[in-house]
Amino acid sequence: MLRLTLRSMRADLARMLMSTVAVVLGVSFIAGTLIFVDGMRAGAYDRAATFDRHTDVGVYPDPDVDTDPDLIDAALVEKVRAIEGVRAAAAELVGTGGVVGADGRPVLGFGVLVAVPAEPALQSYDVLAGRLPERAGEAVLDERTVADEGFAVGTEVRVGGAGGAAEPYTLVGVVDVAGTSRDIGGPFIGLFGPEALAVTEQSGYHRILVAAEPGVADEALAARIAEVTGAGTTVHTRAEILDAAVDDAVRDVNQFNMVLLVFTAVAVLVAAFVIANTFTIVLAQRTRRTALLRLVGATRGQVFRATLLESAVLGLVASAVGVLIGIGMAAALSALMNSLDIALNGELTVTATTVLGSLVIGTVLTVGAALVPAWQGTRVAPVAALTDAALQVTRTAGRLRLIFGGLVLAAGVAALAGAGGTGQIALVALGGMLSFFGIVLFGPVLVPALVRMFGVVARRAFGITAGLAVANAVRNPRRVAATATALVIGIGLVSSFVVGAHSTKAVIERSVDAQIGVDFVVTGIGGDLPAGVVDALAARPELGVVHEQRSRIVDEGRIRAADPALVERQLESVLAGQVGSFGPGRVLVHRELAAERGWSPGDRIDLHGHSFEVAAVVVGPDAADGPVSPGRVVELVAADFTRLFPDERGYLVEIEPAEGVSSAAARDVIESVLADYPTVNLMDQAAYKRMLTSTVDMLLAFVVALLGLAVVIALVGVANTLSLSVLERTRENAVLRAVGLTRGRMRAMLAVEAVLTALVGALLGVALGTAVTGSAMAMLASLSGGFMLAVPWGQLGGILAVAVLAALAASVLPARRALRRPVVEALADL
Repeated sequence: MLRLTLRSMRADLARMLMSTVAVVLGVSFIAGTLIFVDGMRAGAYDRAATFDRHTDVGVYPDPDVDTDPDLIDAALVEKVRAIEGVRAAAAELVGTGGVVGADGRPVLGFGVLVAVPAEPALQSYDVLAGRLPERAGEAVLDERTVADEGFAVGTEVRVGGAGGAAEPYTLVGVVDVAGTSRDIGGPFIGLFGPEALAVTEQSGYHRILVAAEPGVADEALAARIAEVTGAGTTVHTRAEILDAAVDDAVRDVNQFNMVLLVFTAVAVLVAAFVIANTFTIVLAQRTRRTALLRLVGATRGQVFRATLLESAVLGLVASAVGVLIGIGMAAALSALMNSLDIALNGELTVTATTVLGSLVIGTVLTVGAALVPAWQGTRVAPVAALTDAALQVTRTAGRLRLIFGGLVLAAGVAALAGAGGTGQIALVALGGMLSFFGIVLFGPVLVPALVRMFGVVARRAFGITAGLAVANAVRNPRRVAATATALVIGIGLVSSFVVGAHSTKAVIERSVDAQIGVDFVVTGIGGDLPAGVVDALAARPELGVVHEQRSRIVDEGRIRAADPALVERQLESVLAGQVGSFGPGRVLVHRELAAERGWSPGDRIDLHGHSFEVAAVVVGPDAADGPVSPGRVVELVAADFTRLFPDERGYLVEIEPAEGVSSAAARDVIESVLADYPTVNLMDQAAYKRMLTSTVDMLLAFVVALLGLAVVIALVGVANTLSLSVLERTRENAVLRAVGLTRGRMRAMLAVEAVLTALVGALLGVALGTAVTGSAMAMLASLSGGFMLAVPWGQLGGILAVAVLAALAASVLPARRALRRPVVEALADL
C-alpha cells in the first residue's frame, strides 16, 4: 500500500497542487510570525535594563499604599545617599518634554525627558560626545535630534514641558538611545534631576537608583534602605530589577505575538476548509480506483490509512516549503522594521522549536482536514467499481444537517438583533459564531440558491453560457458551499473591521463637530497643556475666543468649564431657562442630573463648597465618561471653574480669531506664541479630526493586511475547486466543444462560475461582518450613547470588486487546462 500510495500521489500531483499552496501560505504565516517574534523577544532581552547597568538596588513607590503611588519624595534621595554601604544614589524621572529646533519651531515627535543620574557610579548612558548633565542649566540630546537640527555641543538649546515655556539650556553632551525603550521617534532630552522636576512639573521622582560599595551584598543593602525609606516605598535588588525589566520588555512582545497568532489562526482555519474541500473532490474523483482496490482485497482501514499517509506527506512537504518562505518573510519584515527605526525589532532568530512546531502544525492541519473526506472515501462498496456509480461524485447534504443549520443560523441572527437591547457583548460574539456556523451547515441550500439568483442576471448578460456556468456551480451543493464558506471567514472579518473602523471614525467626527465649533485647537502632546500657554494665547488681541477645556468628576457627576460664546453651539436643546443668562455665578445643568436632583432654573445649588444659580436646564451631546453616565454634567464659566479647581489643567484649547482678523493672520499669531511651547500641537478642526482618526486608520490597515492572507487562501480555494471540477468534467467539456462551444465561451463559462462562487461567498462575508459590527454598535449605544453604525458602501463595494477580479484571475489556469487537450482525446477520457 505504501508504494501504491506514493504512485497515487505522483499521479494526482497536479490535482493537489493548489491545496499544497494553501498549506504553504498558512505555514509560512505561522513560521514567519514565530521567527519574527523570536527575534523581537531576543532583542527585548538584550535591551532589558539598558539603563540599569550599574544599579545594585532600586527604590520604587509602593503601589499598594494609598498615597501617591507614582512618585517618590525628592527629599528621600539624601536619606538614601547617607546610608552605610551606599556608594552613590540618584533619582530618576521619565516624563515628556520638547525641544525647539534650529528653525524656531518645535522638533516633531513625542519627546522623552529624563532626569539623568549625575553620579559617575550610576551613569549607564552611552555618551557619544561631551558628557552628561551635572548641574542646572545643562542638557543632553539624542544623536538623531542633534544631527537633524545641526546642534553642536556647547551651544544653547531650548527645552520645555508641562512646567511652562521653553527655557535655554547648554547642550553638554550627545547620547545614543537608538533601539532602546526611550527611543520612540521624538527627541530624547536628559536634564539634571531638579531641572527635570521643574520642566515636567512633577512633585517627585519615579525611582531612586543606588550603587553599592564594593563588597556590600545587594540583599543586605536593600534591607538597610528599606528600614530608612519605610512605608510608601518598595526596595528591589539588582536581580529583581533585571527580572522586572525583562518581564516588562517581553510582555509587550508576547501580546504582539498573541495578536499575530490570532490572525494566523484565521488563515489556518481558511486553509483547513480549502484542504478538506480538495480531498473531498479528489477522493470523490477516485471513487472507481478506490472501489477497484476494495475489489482486489484492500480493506477500508488500509484505504483510510493510505489516504492519511498521503495527506501527511503532502502536509510535511508543504510545511517545509512554508517554513522556508516564512524565514524569508521574517527577514523582510525585520529589514523593514530596521529601516523604520522601530525599537521593538530584533535580529532574525530561527529556533529548532519554531521550525519543528511549524512542520507539526502544517502536517497535523493537513491530516486533520483530510480525516472526514478520507473516511467518506472508504465507504464505496467494491461492486461499485463495476458500475457507473463509481463516477457519481455529487453528494447532497443530509436533511438533519440542513434543519440544524437553519436553526443555528436563525439563532445567530436573533442573537445579533437582540444584543443592542440587552447591552451584552457576549451576545454579539455568540451571535457572530452561531451565524457563521449556521452558514457552514445550511450552506448547501443557501449558497446554491444565491448562485441561482445571481445567475439570473448573468444569463441576461451571457446567455446560455452563464446558464451552463450556474448549472456547473450548483451541481454539487456541498462543494460550492465549502468553497464559498472559506471566503466568508476572511471577507467577513475584513468587512467587520472596515465597518467598525468607519463607524468609529463617524462617531469621533460627530463628537468633534458637536463639542468643538471653532477654527483652531491647540492640544498637549502626551499630556496636559503646559503652564502659561493659555494665558499667553488669551493675551493676544487678534484672538477672540481662547477657551481651555477643563473638567473634574465630583460625586459621580462632571463639572465642566464652558465659554458663553461657544456653549450654545454645542447644545442639542434647551429644556428650561435662558442660555443667554449663563455667566459668572450661573451654571448650566444637563437634563439627567437636573431630573435626579430636582433642579430648575433660578434654584441655588452648591458645587464643591460654592453657591451658584441654575441658568438653564439643557441637553448636550454627552456620552458616558468613565464613571459618569450620560447627562450628569454641570457647566461653569472658566473663572468660576478656576475658583473651584485652581490646579486643574486641560489638554485642549479652542481658539477663534477676533472679529475682523483672518484665519491666516490668527494662525500666524498662534504659531508665534506656540514657538515657546514645544509640547503642544496647533490644528484646525479638520486636522484635529484626522489626528483622532489616524490611529483607527492605522489599525485598520494593519488588520486588513493580516487578514489579506486568509482571503488569498480562500481565493486559492476557488481556483482549486474550479481546476478539479474541470478535470472532473473533461468529457463533458469536450462534448460542449464538439457541438460548437467556442474557446472564448468556454473561458467565459468558467469565469462566470468562479465569479458567482466568489461573489456569493464575499456577499455572505460582507453581510455577516456588517451584521456583527452593527450589533456591536447597537450594544455600545445602549450602554453609553453616541455610537452608531456607519456603513462605508464604497469600501464594501471595493471588497466585492476585488473578490470578483480575483475570481476572474483564478479562472484563467482552469480554463487553459480545459482547452489544452484536443477534443477527440478529451472525449476518450474515463
